[in-house]
Formats: sequence, C-alpha cells, structure tokens
Amino acid sequence: MTNPFLNLEYETAMENLGDSYYEEVSPAEFSQHILRFANDDLLPVIGLDKNAVKENDWIEAFGKFQGIRPFLALKYHGYQFGAYNPQLGDGRGFLYGQIRGNNGILYDFGTKGSGRTPYSRTADGRLTLKGGIREVIAGEALHRQGVNTSRCFSLIETGESLWRGDEPSPTRSSVMVRFSQSHIRFGTFERLHYLQRPDLIKNLLDHVIYYYYPHLTTSENPYIEFYSELVERVALLAAQWMAAGFCHGVLNTDNMSITGESFDYGPYAFINTYDLFFTAAYFDYGGRYSYGNQPLICQWNLELLQKPLSLVIPHQDLQEVLTNYNQYYEEFYQGLMVKKLGFNNLPDNLTKKLVTETVNLLKESQVSYSQFFADLTSQFNYGWHENDSLILENSDINSSNFDTWKKLYHQALENCVREELDNIKNTLNQYNPQIVPIRNIIEEIWQPITTDDNWQPFHDLLAKIRS
Repeated sequence: MTNPFLNLEYETAMENLGDSYYEEVSPAEFSQHILRFANDDLLPVIGLDKNAVKENDWIEAFGKFQGIRPFLALKYHGYQFGAYNPQLGDGRGFLYGQIRGNNGILYDFGTKGSGRTPYSRTADGRLTLKGGIREVIAGEALHRQGVNTSRCFSLIETGESLWRGDEPSPTRSSVMVRFSQSHIRFGTFERLHYLQRPDLIKNLLDHVIYYYYPHLTTSENPYIEFYSELVERVALLAAQWMAAGFCHGVLNTDNMSITGESFDYGPYAFINTYDLFFTAAYFDYGGRYSYGNQPLICQWNLELLQKPLSLVIPHQDLQEVLTNYNQYYEEFYQGLMVKKLGFNNLPDNLTKKLVTETVNLLKESQVSYSQFFADLTSQFNYGWHENDSLILENSDINSSNFDTWKKLYHQALENCVREELDNIKNTLNQYNPQIVPIRNIIEEIWQPITTDDNWQPFHDLLAKIRS
C-alpha cells in the first residue's frame, strides 16, 4: 500500500483491553467523497510530510475507510443534564486507530458521522456538513488560544441528504476524523460502576495510567495520584474555556475526557459580551451548562467520577483530593487572564486587582469580549507606560470604571521596566487572536457554502484564526 496513512504504525492499546470496553463495527459506505478540510498542520506530529500526502490518500483512509484494522465503537454511559443515562456509547463514530506521535504521546483518530453502530438507537449515525465545519472551527480556534483541545484531522462531504430539527433540511452530510489524546471518557468508568465491575475499572485505570499518565507508573499510589492530576487538568481546562470566552454547551460526563482535554463540540459558542448566564445549547432551558456554570459543572463531574473510582480507591482519599479544585481553578484563571492583558509576572495582589477590574469593566460596559482584547493587542504602544490617558484612547467603551481600570493597567505597566514592554506586546499577541469565531461569523461563512458551494470564506476564516 502506498497510502501513507495506511502505512502508519498503528498501536492496539484500546483493542488490547478487550471487548468489554468496545464493540467492533463497520463504517457506512457513502455515495460521494469530497475532501473539504485536511489538517496539514498535524501531519508532522505523526511523522508525515504534507507534500507526500495526496488528496486521495485522505479520502481512501478517512472517507472510504480502507485498511484492515478493526474499528471500535467504545462503550460508555453518562450523566446527561444531571440524569444518569445507560443508553449511550459511540452512536455515530468509532475509534479508527491509535498512533504514537513523534513527541511520544499516543493519539486517537476518532470518527464522527461514519454510520450506525449498536449504540445509535433511532439515530442515523451521520454528521451534518455544518456540524463538521463548526467542529473544525472550534478545534482550530481553541488551539490558537492555547486551550487543551482535540482538533479535526479531516472533513469529507459524503453526498447524503439529512433531516435535522435544528437545521434547515434536507441538509448536507459529512464524515469527520478527530485527532485527540484519548476518547476514554468519565462515562467509560461510569458504565463499569453501573455494571458493578471493579475488576474492569481496575483494568481501565491501569490502562489509563500506563498510556496517558506514564510518569505515575512507578508511584507508590498511582490511582489516587491519577485522580489528583486529573482534578488539576480539568481545573486548568475550565479556566482556559473561561479566559477564551468559550461555552462548550453540553458538559455531560460522557463529554469529559480522562486526559483533561476539550472535545466533542456540538452547540458550542464563543460569548459576544461577558455574560455568565450565556447558554450555548438551545435545548439547555435551565442554563445548566451556561458559560458561568462551567467551572462548577466540571467540579461536579469530577465528584461523580468518584463513584466508579471508589470501587478501587478509598472514597475519603478522593474527596480530599477534590478539595483542591477551587484553588487550582482560581490560580489558573487569574494567570490566564493576566496573560491576556499582556503580563507574565505581576505581584499576586496586583494580578487579582487587575483581573477583577477587567472582568468588572467587561461586565458593566458589555463591549465585545474578544474585541476588547484584540484592541488591547493591536493598539498597544510604549506611550501607555508614560501616560494612562493614552491607554485605549480611541475606544468607545462606556463604563463608569473605565478610568479606574486604565489607572490600574498603567500601574501594572509601571511595575515593568521599559525593556519589558516588547515582552508585553508579544504576550498580548500570543494570547489574543484578532478574530474569534462567534456565531454570526460562522453563519457568514456557512451561507456562501449553502448557496454557491463557495468555500473560500471558510478557508479565509481558518487562515485568520491560525495566523
């Protein structure tokens, strides 16, 4: 086989666990295969040169699913909007394969929209083209902002007409491949608790530690240290979402990864203005997964994970570890927000004051969340160090505490010597993209696709996001 994707050295980590954790499935056959997105940026991670990969290689591997590997639909349950649901599992995707990156990390290729599985229930196992486009954009935009996220590897239009209640139908279809660290979820463990199988929980814990927390394999108590590190990773992820102004939308436990990685994007949204009550999912009537609830929901999901883990780990130890979550979150959030303001090292008391005043300013003024930081980045100049009246002097921010914020920001600048101002500008550029794909921007690039099959605005948006 000359297809470089088919010649990769795939590992059998999940397969070796046994069929208590998955069921082998076959992919759907599609009438059409049009490559709409290929993530060339990820090819070097798996040791491939983009010049050696042809368009048909993507289609053969990730549209027609050629090859001899077993495809595994993973088994899991989960708490959905607070209620336990044992009728879950991979219903429109499967684990295509696992590959070791040249950085030593094991990665998954996971499909979405690849057809029905035993867990599809009444669904068709397909993915709309718009849903695939949205997930491409989410992964790239979050990656640009430094969020620990899965990313789309490929998106192929498949030529079927789909009927959906939340999109004008019939709508176009696609199959996507996600590139992530793991598709093992909190809900993978929760299913084993439901089945009362501590033996399978222990096997899965050993697997997770060996492949995803290998530094803990020689620890005296690797199980509790795994949970401790997971608590810290999830606290960081929640802080990254909040700093990025991102609302995941559906933080059920089956959408929480055991690596602390953000994945499985459905009705997500980036906030327009700072609004803790903003809700991304139209069906989240009570605002359970609102933007401001995300840190608490992540903590609650970690607490629910204690149920299966307590079959092999003392419950008291798990509870004690989780008490660190709030401290982790606050430290991470403060650190990320102060970086969005351009600073790497400020006294703790000044950091807290500056972040608090920034949030107050954003909340009171209701200016664009992303544009505020983009303007701070594009307008930054050395004169700000000398005169606080020059800070965002062209801004039309209407807030009673704008002057207070400017004086505090100037104080932070004065805390730095003039030679450090270049570092501030670099930090601003690193943490604040000039464009964030809020909903109306995504709609603007979707419209020409539906009316004229014009994909240029989509590719232009990705280029701007990545730049």
